[in-house]
Amino acid sequence: MGSASSMLTQYEIEEVQEHCNYLFTQQEIVSVYKRFCQLDKNAKGFISADEFLSAPEFAMNPLSQRLLKLVDGLNFKEFVAFLSAFSAKATVPQKIEIIVEK
Repeated sequence: MGSASSMLTQYEIEEVQEHCNYLFTQQEIVSVYKRFCQLDKNAKGFISADEFLSAPEFAMNPLSQRLLKLVDGLNFKEFVAFLSAFSAKATVPQKIEIIVEK
């Protein structure tokens, strides 16, 4: 999915959108990608536990240690799929499937 210095192509955006069952708009995917790139400080294509903890909103979360087990090492596509579990548009079965997949 490109490095932190690059942007997503239209094809990549559509691919991610399909992967997360269209729970995010293309604009939301681009926004999440920008945040993902900010967290991926070493531009490795995935976010480590330390990089997640560098985000104040994540570090302050009382469930952060449990969430780390789910998110450590996710690439962008997997990260968006994980976030879709928290979407108001996702059905309960979708949410369960996303969490169980990881």
